[in-house]
Amino acid sequence: MELLDALRSRVSVGQLAEPGPSAAQLTQMLEAALRAPDHGVLRRTRFMVVSGADRARLGDWFVAAQLAQQPETSAAACAKLRSNPLRAPTILIVVADVLTGDRIPVIDQVLTAGAAAQNILLAAHGMGLGAMWRTGDMATNPHLKRQLGFSEQAEIVGFLYLGTPSGSVKKVPAEEVGPYLRALPHD
Repeated sequence: MELLDALRSRVSVGQLAEPGPSAAQLTQMLEAALRAPDHGVLRRTRFMVVSGADRARLGDWFVAAQLAQQPETSAAACAKLRSNPLRAPTILIVVADVLTGDRIPVIDQVLTAGAAAQNILLAAHGMGLGAMWRTGDMATNPHLKRQLGFSEQAEIVGFLYLGTPSGSVKKVPAEEVGPYLRALPHD
């Protein structure tokens, strides 16, 4: 797939099935991720691959993190949280393990991780895989960050769900750039 075609045709795929990406495909995705712009070449983006039985364990951690913050969470909400990681065969957690007080602003470090996540989505699309970038409350939950081994100032920029597209893949119409383009204001 040509690069510009991939950029113009990538869509989020919500229904994902087995097989997930192979080890070789994951390596290629992570190599693409490491090409993201990185102010100061800090290399503070971290990746965690979750697949197989570890998805159920991650679901348990989601529930524990939720209950630590909101003990009154309903059983139905806990069941949904527990099942979330089972929606795809593989999840890549992308984290900006930020350095505070560094000469490189935190926002730059977080944007680097976001660019890395986008590169992963594009690489997956280029390989014929489906992907969905999810965040939600778990991305900012301090209990989950600790459980995953990250500091509280680390930023989970996304849970990238990866697998083989199943069901219908939504068609997103092409957009004209005009409405999104602004000129520099004049006095």
